[in-house]
Amino acid sequence: MDIMPILSTLRRHKTAAALIVLEIALSCAIICNAVFLITQRVERMDRPSGLAEDELVVLRYAGIGKDDNAQAQAREDLAALRQLPGVKAATRVNQVPFGNGSWNSSINLTQDQRDPTAEATVYLAEEGFLDTMGVKLVEGRYFNADEYVDFLELQEPGSEVEIPAVVISKDLAGKLFPGQDAVGKSFYSWGDSPMRVVGVVDTLIRPNDEGGAAAAYRSMIFPVRFPFAQTVIRTSPGQRDEVMKAAIAEMERVNPRRVLTFNKTFEEMVADHYQADRSMVWLLVSVCIALLVVTALGIVGLASFWVQQRTKQIGVRRALGATRGQVLRYFQTENLLLATLGIVIGMIGAYGINQWLMSHYEMARLPALYLPVGAVALWLLGQVAVFGPARRAAAVPPAVATRSV
Repeated sequence: MDIMPILSTLRRHKTAAALIVLEIALSCAIICNAVFLITQRVERMDRPSGLAEDELVVLRYAGIGKDDNAQAQAREDLAALRQLPGVKAATRVNQVPFGNGSWNSSINLTQDQRDPTAEATVYLAEEGFLDTMGVKLVEGRYFNADEYVDFLELQEPGSEVEIPAVVISKDLAGKLFPGQDAVGKSFYSWGDSPMRVVGVVDTLIRPNDEGGAAAAYRSMIFPVRFPFAQTVIRTSPGQRDEVMKAAIAEMERVNPRRVLTFNKTFEEMVADHYQADRSMVWLLVSVCIALLVVTALGIVGLASFWVQQRTKQIGVRRALGATRGQVLRYFQTENLLLATLGIVIGMIGAYGINQWLMSHYEMARLPALYLPVGAVALWLLGQVAVFGPARRAAAVPPAVATRSV
């Protein structure tokens, strides 16, 4: 089809054409970045934690010691909990993924190293950590009974207590010792003594989002008994509520002077942690839908207006032999030209918005794939939106050409 008549018509309707082009451009720029943000949020929420999420219950208490020996109290608690019906395993740990706060430490491969090689989170774990959390050991071994140390002794002034072994995540092992077997290697993190890697676990997510996606699984497990830790219980998914009630009652029996400050299933903690992400996803989805609807309505409105304004012109073309299909393609081609111009401007705008987000909000670079996908979507939207008015134009009879205005 010759597009010169179409361009001539558009030049006579510059304002209306410019508004549609601008509308499509804004939609393209915003939707491309919005869909990218949605994808990032969904991927973040779908990250595996490496834990038995549907089997864990977490309890947190304040004022746990009934005497000066907090470590003895912790051992008594665990012994009582492990005897409860439905409890598969129980442990205490200084932090839990998706909880409040995080313990982190830098890592050096040599003692005199100026800049750290990596930074990772630190789990202070007692016996039963792997079995309770559901973390999978893929290399080496876990801690021996004689390798555990007490946190309070470790923190005493002038203490000579050292951490004799450490288990690290596979992701951290790859960062520290790329292409090598991490088991048997040493590094420096807590104190001046080297820490020897005895095992590697598959996946163990950090409590929060320090370091971004690249560092999400850089974790270390130290054989340190931390008396003021959180209690984690593993049970069957269908027994979590009953076990939680029984565990709270048992902890009350063992020491009635403490105060329960937190009790949730791990799935509830995950849901709370990602609440803001879910809200953002729904907000962005709503924005995308609204933009698409407004753009479609704008195209329909403009095309309908032009059909009404050009009724006699269309009738003349029909009288001169133009078929319905040719009239239909005329309006579809016209829309395609406007959409293409808007999409080109919108792609430039999408890139500019992404650069602004990168500089102000640490946003990742927009992948090039999102631009052609957005273009195709808007092209299809334009063709669907203009189809109704174009059909009405194609239905104009040739006799209209003989009517007076």
